[in-house]
Amino acid sequence: MHKHHPDNERIKHRYFIFLKEAMRQSEPTIDGVAKAIARFEDYNKYRDFKLFHYQQAIAFKKYLTEQVNKQTGKKLSKATLHSTFANLKKFFEWLAREPGYKSRLQYSDAEYFNISSKDMRIATARREKAVPTIEQIKHVIQLMPCHTGIERRNQALVAFTLLTGARDGALASIKLKHVNLLDGSVFQDARDVSTKFSKTFTTYFFPVGDDISQIVVDWIGYLKEHMLWSLDDPLFPMTVIGLNENKHFGDVGLTRKHWSTTAPIRDIFHKSFEHAGLPYFNPHSFRDTLVKLGEVICKTPEDFKAWSQNLGHEGVMTTFLSYGQVAKQRQGEILKLLAVPQKASEADMNELAKGVIQQFRDAGIKV
Repeated sequence: MHKHHPDNERIKHRYFIFLKEAMRQSEPTIDGVAKAIARFEDYNKYRDFKLFHYQQAIAFKKYLTEQVNKQTGKKLSKATLHSTFANLKKFFEWLAREPGYKSRLQYSDAEYFNISSKDMRIATARREKAVPTIEQIKHVIQLMPCHTGIERRNQALVAFTLLTGARDGALASIKLKHVNLLDGSVFQDARDVSTKFSKTFTTYFFPVGDDISQIVVDWIGYLKEHMLWSLDDPLFPMTVIGLNENKHFGDVGLTRKHWSTTAPIRDIFHKSFEHAGLPYFNPHSFRDTLVKLGEVICKTPEDFKAWSQNLGHEGVMTTFLSYGQVAKQRQGEILKLLAVPQKASEADMNELAKGVIQQFRDAGIKV
């Protein structure tokens, strides 16, 4: 049986170029699209896309909803179904406009990939995420060994993530020159640093404690003074693999190279939380932690705008919608506080008094 159709492969290649170059989609996003199309092709026995009909979409939806996740043994989640069908809908809508296909396909047939309104609500519902607390993260950092160069790097890596909220891609590509200890900032320059959407912005250290910032300061001092590294060297370098003192292959030191992937970073986080006896939290979850901290200590809209900007968000709504959901426990605490009559502050009382005096004066009464 053929595992591909030549015409399908050519048009898919064009679509992926369109997504990357015209729609500016990331590689992981395009990989998700490719997986959705591959699922449909496998079910459809690799028929030519020119033969697509809305009944194929209906039958495929029914087929996929009955499939089981091989890892969990459960049916595919509503979120997985939603993303798969949404990617297929967009693909066939694009295909229906392309030469050689627009005379063969009905644009409206792609609508049959839509899932029910009920399933849509389930798939897109916001659910409370597990987020590490500041105390948990600090506990993990305190328990991390810091005797060798590799151990010091690992501890500084976790501390720096809490201090800056940097994404794992940025952590793997930041150089020493990007960190300014004088004003406590990190210049995430998209020319060198792998930032989301290739944005360039400055992050100032979040107020998470002098103990956390000191670990980062000590690590940078170690690299510059002990290792004699230059400003163009990586802040978090790769591990050298070789023969150790026991004549076994293992970690033997650090090299002046950046990690090529973010997998080693997540592995360090996983081992560190496991060592502390806590469930694993990935680097990105620290950004949620920082948002929750900001919700507590920011007192004005301008405060939270600066906090949001420090995370690399162009608008505060990104912070609120993507990270800023109030935890259930905190939600309950806030509502209980709002139910209690609040005492007016001294400033409020002074303003009230001034208002009353002015009212008397306006009425011609001397006060």
